[in-house]
Amino acid sequence: MNIAALDDSILGRHTPDPLQFAFTGKTQAHAGRGGRPILDPALQSLTLEAQLAGQPAAGRPRCLYLHIPFCRVRCTFCNFFENAASPAWIETYLHHFYDELARKADSAWAQAAPFDAVYVGGGTPTDLTAAQLQTLGEEIRRRFPLADDCELTLEGRLNRFDDARFEASLTAGFNRFSFGVQSFDTRVRKAAKRLDDRGEVLQRIEQLVARDAAPIILDLLFGLPWQDESCWQQDIADFLDSGAHGVDLYQLIQMPGTRLSELVAQGRQPVPANVPTRARMYAYGANTLEQAGLQRLSVCHWARDARERSRYNSLAKTSADVLPIGAGAGGQINGVALMQTRNLQDYQQQCGEGRWPLAMLMAPAQHGRRDGLIKASFDKGVLDGTVWAAQGQDGLFEQLRPLLNVWQERGLVDLADNRAELTLAGRFWSVNMAQGALLALQQEDHSKENVDVTQRTGGGAHSAPRGSNHPSHGGATGRH
Repeated sequence: MNIAALDDSILGRHTPDPLQFAFTGKTQAHAGRGGRPILDPALQSLTLEAQLAGQPAAGRPRCLYLHIPFCRVRCTFCNFFENAASPAWIETYLHHFYDELARKADSAWAQAAPFDAVYVGGGTPTDLTAAQLQTLGEEIRRRFPLADDCELTLEGRLNRFDDARFEASLTAGFNRFSFGVQSFDTRVRKAAKRLDDRGEVLQRIEQLVARDAAPIILDLLFGLPWQDESCWQQDIADFLDSGAHGVDLYQLIQMPGTRLSELVAQGRQPVPANVPTRARMYAYGANTLEQAGLQRLSVCHWARDARERSRYNSLAKTSADVLPIGAGAGGQINGVALMQTRNLQDYQQQCGEGRWPLAMLMAPAQHGRRDGLIKASFDKGVLDGTVWAAQGQDGLFEQLRPLLNVWQERGLVDLADNRAELTLAGRFWSVNMAQGALLALQQEDHSKENVDVTQRTGGGAHSAPRGSNHPSHGGATGRH
């Protein structure tokens, strides 16, 4: 690996405080490299049909993702809001949603092996009625083969998630519940358009935890307007006092087009916390949770007891297969990545006509398995060359060692033999580092391809004929 060809956007800055200043900021939620887009709608459908008619890769984990694209309120920081939670709209949507679910469940691919995890996300799935939630869980369990220990997660908000909905969800088979709390502080919550105050949120969590029927997981967001470091420290204390079984700590990434961006630009809300402040908030949360005895399952998730596995979130960040169902759902089948249309009317029309509601399809990336292992390792905070070799990536750790050496010098990893563990600073910057590793490998891939072309043609890389199926021209390998 040619370290001299890499800049600080990959290497990180040489600074005495890497936690706060190794990079300029986190620019995306997840690392990733796509394959080659399949643009023709007819070819998209044929490709998906072929995958669903085939068999899954042996030993590859399998998940289901089901999308409920409705919310009663749009949070200021959210750029995923799609549809208001109208009962009539939801009922019509579910009619077509179950048609798609049945068609995919009946496929040879879906029935070939059990699914390890199911995630119902959105949107706000808990805005469904108790009867709708029960039907949803029952349809999943009736139609799909699920592993005996399959994790079935229902995502949503605590507001209006009453006892009837909770009981119906449990009866239907949901065994994990994930709630977006973001902050317990009433001022922060109201500014972000969250619906309940601190006391109401804590009371409902304590009620659900007291039932001891399933893990209750909370999402907390740091860096929101009005949420200073003392407020964040109280958020962590409130989580610990609540008894909830697990927590995700996510930093705010201020996206253009959100209501929050508009309010800040208009001077109606304060500028959110800057990067160094968010870094300190992450460090406080991580250290406090681990000092309290929670187990770190990933760079952003902690569990209080063994019932909380965060299985879907862990698998979905690897090269696991994820079968998507619903408007706006995304996933991949045998390395073919797909995203379904977000437009509700388009989705319902295409489902009603018996067509797949596709918005995008990507051919498998040439190094998809390798890249999946790298992303999963950074998410866990540990890069283990022995594990990689057992997964068919022998030599990958040595390939990355020059980059790991620089990261060790810059305080981002602790490197020993065939293993690198991310430091606290490295865990905060894990997405930047994962993306950097993928880009560095991509540069090496291109260099090797150009050498191969030169050796075959006796000239430079430009000697390959235009339109050939060579990877450097975006051919069948699908890496561009």
